[in-house]
Amino acid sequence: MTAIFNTEVLVAGGGPAGLAAAIAARQCGLEVTLVDCARPPIDKACGEGIMPDGLAALAKIGVTLSAENACPFQGIRFINENCRIEADFVHGYGYGIRRIRLHQLLIDRAAELGVEMHWGVRVSGATSNGVLIDGREAACKWLVCADGQNSRLRSWLGMDTDSRVRQRFGFRRHFRVPPWADYVEIHWSTCGQIYVTPVSDQEVCVALITRDPHLRFSDSLKFFPEIEERLRGAASTTDRGAVTPTRNLRSVCRERSALIGEASGSVDAITGDGLSMSFQQAAALAEAMRDGDLRSYQKAHRRIAGLPRVMAGLMLTMDQNHRFRRRMFLAFAAEPNLFSKLLAIHTGAVSPLLVGPGHAVSLGWHLLTA
Repeated sequence: MTAIFNTEVLVAGGGPAGLAAAIAARQCGLEVTLVDCARPPIDKACGEGIMPDGLAALAKIGVTLSAENACPFQGIRFINENCRIEADFVHGYGYGIRRIRLHQLLIDRAAELGVEMHWGVRVSGATSNGVLIDGREAACKWLVCADGQNSRLRSWLGMDTDSRVRQRFGFRRHFRVPPWADYVEIHWSTCGQIYVTPVSDQEVCVALITRDPHLRFSDSLKFFPEIEERLRGAASTTDRGAVTPTRNLRSVCRERSALIGEASGSVDAITGDGLSMSFQQAAALAEAMRDGDLRSYQKAHRRIAGLPRVMAGLMLTMDQNHRFRRRMFLAFAAEPNLFSKLLAIHTGAVSPLLVGPGHAVSLGWHLLTA
């Protein structure tokens, strides 16, 4: 079979994860071709906030966010019933940015570095040398599968067999209203969570995450009266919906193929770590391909996903168990430094090993006495 092209690295999938992988690979001196069946701008339902550790990883591939193209936020605020807890980031800011704006910044950076991009091109299968495009082979030395949570390439390559999946449902809507806080707000209720992320000085992104497959965005606002009141009368866009899965794969690479982004597994969107994880994975994968050994990427991927999985487990327990959630909020309210430490660990500013047992004992005591 005659190849339609032959490239060193073929990235299948042109979302943020795929573009980040392509950019990082070019920075390592590799020849890169990217293909995607969609055409820019590619949008998707997500919370649209990037934590400081994600921004640091993004900066390493040459994409810098600022107040000119995004909206800064200084920390995270949790709201449950009448209890509010908040903490600032230890270092720097997070940024909220429209998904399509971020996508264009990544495309521009990839083009600047010489990534060859083919949009509107559908991958129809995998071969021993690469992939099939319109029945013809595209050959490569390294195949990067960045085709999302329902990755067909992952299935074709036989890497789905050990996956464990749990899922919730997400909806996103933008509202033309000035942000009322310098924080990403996470409002908790019996039906799930609503995230409010500032994405410009005149717009917020509001995302719902729920276990209820029948609940829709408009119907959910009655469970969040404060949000409902703040958004009353504000112009809005239409909903975008998506499944937000928790998927854990035993392996993310096989021979000359590697999975990245949601194709490589995912944590629940409640962590806000999806984009940050993808950007960190991109750097690790590029270095592994440059060095000719994907085993280092497997190790790095496990390390990158480790803490977000722990944090997701804690917050999903809070979602499922109202009494536990209430006790956690009361414990954090009684000793705000605990929430600050948790956020610092979550964003990678502080190692869990440096926090010390005293904070764990203190949290346990407050949980018992709340």
